[in-house]
Amino acid sequence: MARDEIPQGVGRSAQLASLPLSIAGRAVAGWGRSLVRGPDEDASAAAAARTAEQLFAVLGTLKGGAMKLGQALSVYDAMVPAELAGPYHDALAKLQTAGPPMPVRDVHRMLAEQLGSGWRGRFAEFADEPVAAASIGQVHRAVWRGRDGRPDRDVAVKVQYPGADVALDADLRQLQRFSRLVGAVFSGLDAKALIAELRARMLEEVDYRLEADRQRAFAAAFAADPAVSVPAVVASAPKVLVTGWVEGEPLGRSIGRPAADAAEQARRDGWAHTIIETMFSTPSRLGLLHADPHPGNFMVQPDGRLAMVDFGAVAQLPDGIPPVLVEILRHTARSESEQLMALLRREGFVAPSAQEADVLRWIGALADPLRVPAFHFTRAWMARQGARVANPTNRAFTQTARALNLPAEHVLVLRVLGGWMNILAQLDVTVAARAIVERWVPGFA
Repeated sequence: MARDEIPQGVGRSAQLASLPLSIAGRAVAGWGRSLVRGPDEDASAAAAARTAEQLFAVLGTLKGGAMKLGQALSVYDAMVPAELAGPYHDALAKLQTAGPPMPVRDVHRMLAEQLGSGWRGRFAEFADEPVAAASIGQVHRAVWRGRDGRPDRDVAVKVQYPGADVALDADLRQLQRFSRLVGAVFSGLDAKALIAELRARMLEEVDYRLEADRQRAFAAAFAADPAVSVPAVVASAPKVLVTGWVEGEPLGRSIGRPAADAAEQARRDGWAHTIIETMFSTPSRLGLLHADPHPGNFMVQPDGRLAMVDFGAVAQLPDGIPPVLVEILRHTARSESEQLMALLRREGFVAPSAQEADVLRWIGALADPLRVPAFHFTRAWMARQGARVANPTNRAFTQTARALNLPAEHVLVLRVLGGWMNILAQLDVTVAARAIVERWVPGFA
């Protein structure tokens, strides 16, 4: 193994093991005391802040699954209590896009292995310095050489880190041990379920040929769309993917700052409409769902369109959004607790001990945007949902969470929905979500 490949084995495990499980126990205890405003409130907040700093410091130095987890958690920033946000807010934002770059010699070696020893002849230009470094690969800007009379074209070349496939699986296995620690920082998030679902999804991401097939399907579907564009796939190999270059600004750059004026607010609201429509339309149109909700996957182009990028995490939904899940959302949106409970019990999704009102309140936030013609996503609203479900002093809510047992495909859809709700809350946007769902989700209306 080259010196700069993704670290594996003892050294890598030692980095993860530097996050002791005892910290999670202390943080959980401190969090509980702070919620009931005990005498140790300040000390508990400080302990939780130190725990978060340590968690993200380690995640930020790793590639593979550790960094992927950090990126997944970063979209839940709106659920973090304001008094604890300062020490790690910057680390969260960094984890969405940044990662240690691969040495140039390894980039060239991977290109030769994947595209052949004459790979340089395929490019008129190739920039050795990456423009983006993410969890399992990095992106280089290049110019693909035109052939048979076709012009040269600007492209993005995604090159997978050497050993990423092995390290990804090892990371996610190790990180399952730290679900309590993650839960201590992001109270209210089912960290164990998130890591388990991420592991199943992320292991698909190491095959760039599969990603290329999915991207081609999305590109064909949105070829004439006035609001969304998807870059074409130019070439693909198991660990190298070449696609059209996208000129634009990542959506994430608008997070954390208010809209400058009414015109910018209108643009943001338009982005939100496009994102929600894309999320709910593709399962019925393509049988596919983009399953990696984070703002780096959308680029605001100069012409105003949103470009979708990175199709490594795409869920197969051949029959669209599961009809039972649609029923759950419909009953929840209408506050039909009796019908909701009958459905959940009939399908075996809830324990007999669960109470109707508690179940409706527990999952109710997912349907808040569907109860009104236009919904305003705000950080304050998202923070209230996080505090509501995360309060360890509310035994009814804790028991309700344990009583729910949804199938994996339902959990995946709800994770994507919850992730985008968090992102839209950070963007502070208003969107007519109900009309979008009524249009694209059979059975909801």
